[in-house]
Amino acid sequence: MAVRNDHDVDAEGLQTSLRTPQMKRVLASSFVGSAIEFYDFVLYATSSSIVFAQLYFADLGPGLSLLASFSTLAAGYLARPLGGIIFGHFGDRFGRKKALIVAMVMMGGVTVLIGAMPPTAMIGAFAPASLFILRIVQGVSVGGEWGGAALMALEHAPRNRRSFAATFANAGGPVGATLATVILSLTAALTGDGFLTWGWRLPFLFSAVLIVVGLFIRLRVSETPAFQQLEAESERRKVPLVTVLTRYKKQVAVGLFATLTIYVTQGLTSVWGVSLAVAGASDSSEVLNWKALGPLTAFVVTLVVARLSDRIGRRRTLIGAHIIAAVLALPLTLLLVTAEIGPFAVAIIVGNGVVQGMLFGPIAAFVSELFPPEVRYSGASVAYQLAAALGAGLSPVMASALMLSSGSGQYLIAAVWTLIAVGGIIAVAVGHPAAEAEPRSRRVHSENAESRQISDRATN
Repeated sequence: MAVRNDHDVDAEGLQTSLRTPQMKRVLASSFVGSAIEFYDFVLYATSSSIVFAQLYFADLGPGLSLLASFSTLAAGYLARPLGGIIFGHFGDRFGRKKALIVAMVMMGGVTVLIGAMPPTAMIGAFAPASLFILRIVQGVSVGGEWGGAALMALEHAPRNRRSFAATFANAGGPVGATLATVILSLTAALTGDGFLTWGWRLPFLFSAVLIVVGLFIRLRVSETPAFQQLEAESERRKVPLVTVLTRYKKQVAVGLFATLTIYVTQGLTSVWGVSLAVAGASDSSEVLNWKALGPLTAFVVTLVVARLSDRIGRRRTLIGAHIIAAVLALPLTLLLVTAEIGPFAVAIIVGNGVVQGMLFGPIAAFVSELFPPEVRYSGASVAYQLAAALGAGLSPVMASALMLSSGSGQYLIAAVWTLIAVGGIIAVAVGHPAAEAEPRSRRVHSENAESRQISDRATN
């Protein structure tokens, strides 16, 4: 149980800076928790193409086995909004911290179970059916993690640092994704011929170690002041989702469209673009190496732009990022369709790294602040996870279908990408006023003026 130091909090119970011991634990909890969740989630995604088709769906034949394996992958993405609903309800009713602990334990437990799952050759149809169910539970867990991690940071942080604090819930994702890819590749190299029989299981079982580390950090973080105030005032909603869908439909739509460009960009660059590069006879390992640099670039850009948005405002930063996404949609699409490693490398760094990172920077705080504290976990999670499921889940399918149906499919893809970015601009522009943080320079000037007035009155 964390001990509160009254010198570290202001009159509202918020941390006075990002450097207090409690705030450091909060940021570490959001970052590490998000990294672990996405380590587990992406570990499955990578393994679905190189392991599961051979161990759990081999009796279907080469083509159908891969399709069946990818179907379990898609189920995880589609389950993310369900996770947002379930964990949003419990996070708004019983606390952000409790919901986050359950999400982490659930994700880690499922990942370890996948690593211990016998193949179809040993237990028959029970193996692929269990794998499908476990993947859905993974998706539910990831859907619940983001909202809680973002709110834990945002609701503890000083008001002039909320974008930077909340973005730690996004910044952990790229690091976890890269860690999963690196560990799986390293395990494959070290275990050699034993990789398909037992080596692939090691990264999954390693998740147990990560969960212990994550829980150690997360259990030392106190509940947020906003939720503590709700408890004191008995303001918690019995069914937060009903309130969100009846009173905050506009905010859900704004959050969805403000987030959608992020995941469309991810789906087109890191999924559809990768498939084109590999099919174009590029060296697969080289493609994956460049793909790994995309999330690392996004990690750096996310933190830099989050800091910027605390200074100039979330709305202004997000609109600027969406404009850049709209302008770059056609050039990035044309680079991807060449199916060559050089253009692909540029597209993955600029699209998956720079564009997505710029959007990631302010989005956690922006979406969270669309909703009042009593329904914030539910509202933010539903809006964000719907965008993730639709954007990342459907954009590769959309791109493939347009390329097959038209000789100028690349221009249609770019047009859709641009329209979605324009929709994001409109959504951010009409967002609820609470989503816009006062620019830091104006706030500091106001605070200084108030301090001078108090000093003058004291002197007089």
